[in-house]
Amino acid sequence: MKPIVRFAPSPTGKLHVGNVRTALMNWLYAASAGGEFILRIDDTDTGRSTKAYEDGIKRDLSWLGMDWGSSFNQSDRFDIYDAYAQNLIDKGYLYACYETAEELDRQRKILRAQSKPPVYDRTGLRLTDEQRAKFEAEGRKPHWRFKLSGKTASWDDVVRGPQNIDTSSLSDPVLIRGDGTYLYTLPSVVDDIDSNITHIIRGEDHVTNSGAQIEIFEALFAQNGGGLMPKFAHTPLLVGRDGKGLSKRLGSLSMDQLRDQGVEPLAICSLLAKSVRLTRWRPGLAWRNWSRNFPLLKLAAPRRALMRPSWTWSMLACCTRHLIAR
Repeated sequence: MKPIVRFAPSPTGKLHVGNVRTALMNWLYAASAGGEFILRIDDTDTGRSTKAYEDGIKRDLSWLGMDWGSSFNQSDRFDIYDAYAQNLIDKGYLYACYETAEELDRQRKILRAQSKPPVYDRTGLRLTDEQRAKFEAEGRKPHWRFKLSGKTASWDDVVRGPQNIDTSSLSDPVLIRGDGTYLYTLPSVVDDIDSNITHIIRGEDHVTNSGAQIEIFEALFAQNGGGLMPKFAHTPLLVGRDGKGLSKRLGSLSMDQLRDQGVEPLAICSLLAKSVRLTRWRPGLAWRNWSRNFPLLKLAAPRRALMRPSWTWSMLACCTRHLIAR
């Protein structure tokens, strides 16, 4: 089966090096096996998403040389998400909650003061019809949480190996806000199913999220009469020379800023691609050639999977000088 992957930026800001590394790994992996690279615009936050940012994302990807096979906007699919959400409500997977942000914050503070994990206590599940009616008469609008099973979600991560998340240690995730808008999770899972995504390649900061997302996949598969779970690949995040997270200034550098400073797109891509190579890196090596043997599946080698790749000005400058000299 040829891989189908996706890069799903939110048009609420500009592309930075962390975003681009994720896009590059997805692009290279698809290209390595003759698969498809889908560009999905995650613009469910209609208040913050702009067409200017969307156009900028597409312009930056084109400048970097990452073409996509198909593209779509989540804002065009709200009717589809509504149908899936209503089915989850009807099946008892989604339940209404009426706490305010202040009340939830107070609950978490109390639990932490008691040295307990700040996990939601499922008050919403215990509400009577009369209590719901009283809240709504006060003008409260429900937010909707997905009821986790409390079991262990397990998967064999392509990069990190066997992973286990105890969902009883997690709060039931909010999928729909009180104003009726969607958070990231449900639309993302729906689109991954509808797009037949085979591999979800993203940063390791999403590992814990995967436990809840796997259960949402399973609930939606039950609605659809079955489905194939995508493979997950959680990659190490970029770090600076000191091994710590990128500084805000360096990590948030946008592609248009780098472009204005005269940095070559090949320098950016070859340096980022170097961060997932197992072989010796040469500045400015044609990174597109690496798609012929992209080593995503080899990253699970002992000690390699959890090594954090570095991104420094000196490395970028070296790569840029090499290209200019050529």
